[in-house]
Amino acid sequence: MLKFDLFVLGSGPGGQRAAVQAAKLGKSVGISERREALGGAWINTGTIPSKTFREAVLYLTGYGQRGMYGDGSNGREKITMDDLLSRCRAVIKHEIEVIRAQMKRNGVTLLNGAASFVDPHHLVVQSGTGSTTEIEAGAIVIATGTVPAAPPGVPVNGETVIDSDGILTLKELPRTMTVVGAGVIGVEYATMFGALGVKITVVDKRARLLDFVDAEIAASLSYQMRNNNCTLRLNEDVADVTIEGPRRAVATLKSGKKIISDVLLYSIGRVGATNDLKLDNAGLTADDRGRLKVNAAFQTAQPHIYAVGDVIGFPSLASTSLEQGRQAACHAFNVPLVPISTEFPYGIYSIPEISMVGRTEEALMADNVHYEVGLAHYKEIARGAILGDHSGMLKLLIDIETRKILGVHIIGTGATELIHIGQAVLAFGGTLDYFVDAVFNYPTFAECYKVAALDGYNKIGPAKARI
Repeated sequence: MLKFDLFVLGSGPGGQRAAVQAAKLGKSVGISERREALGGAWINTGTIPSKTFREAVLYLTGYGQRGMYGDGSNGREKITMDDLLSRCRAVIKHEIEVIRAQMKRNGVTLLNGAASFVDPHHLVVQSGTGSTTEIEAGAIVIATGTVPAAPPGVPVNGETVIDSDGILTLKELPRTMTVVGAGVIGVEYATMFGALGVKITVVDKRARLLDFVDAEIAASLSYQMRNNNCTLRLNEDVADVTIEGPRRAVATLKSGKKIISDVLLYSIGRVGATNDLKLDNAGLTADDRGRLKVNAAFQTAQPHIYAVGDVIGFPSLASTSLEQGRQAACHAFNVPLVPISTEFPYGIYSIPEISMVGRTEEALMADNVHYEVGLAHYKEIARGAILGDHSGMLKLLIDIETRKILGVHIIGTGATELIHIGQAVLAFGGTLDYFVDAVFNYPTFAECYKVAALDGYNKIGPAKARI
């Protein structure tokens, strides 16, 4: 039996950071990973490969140059799935090696296999060959992440009908694709394949895309998707899916419409990967989505057992999972820390990309907050003209009374990088006047902050003199 101060289930962002943090505190740490490769879905099928896939799409299609040179810009004439996935494989391999070296450097014991509970302090890890290792741990962190939600009665075969993890197994680039579910993952892949020239039909039972995103930003995305080979079937639900031979999936909607495509991507969300953990042996239960309930310190119903990352649900971001893992390890060994800020940024890697921090107009209106909007359009910014992005936009939401920044919403090139300027100002209680007075490198997209601030300033006016 192996004994550890801390044992971690899952080597995704939350598990990795928890293990390293505990090791830095001088504790004995072990970590198990049910996949053959380290990194969980984060490295192998989710965040890293999907974002690498996106960069390959942008590069190989010359998409970023279309604003200047038109649709016939210098993209590769014929693009194959191998062209797109070869870069993904290289990045995945590199990231796995980085994680493995980090674990070795910090003295973390790696165990390959599926872990399950025997009792609240004991687990067993079963490898793919059938061998088992018994574990005893003073503290435990569950960071097993999620798996794609399985649509009932739908024949997911990995070829004609796939889930989001199945993108990396496609052998040929389809001519047509149906995407069922317009959440973050569905929208990201729909826009990527649309940029490749694939005819996309997106089906979602909601009335608009990404209902947690600012409505004006979501409307801009919808418009650009429609101009990028995407047909949106909103307020529609799928009643049945059948496979009628290779490369022919038929989706029948409840309205009676039939959508035929080479590939159908089911992207209706993900559920916690907890089914095989034998949680009842540890005195724990998951909800109907496989998720675990935790307190502010990420403790489950068993105080020495923590859960972090996607397995606890919202916000299900790699960035927040990393910090949750660190905080859980610190709490387990009585290290004081500052709670995670609620002002964290979201990044949606669609084409174009979207990022946001703070509150939306809809939330402010619901709370009767007196606010004003400052807008900057990329077409007004020299950097936008240089890169050929004429549709991007940055939006500041400003409290009229205090002049504080309440929210920042961006769509366009570099949005997920640009958002951090707004995040810092918002977190420190900065006002509109900071951006009005600030000097930014020129020409950069950061200049959008000043233009948007000046737009807001023209509506609100100067700050009242203090007596």
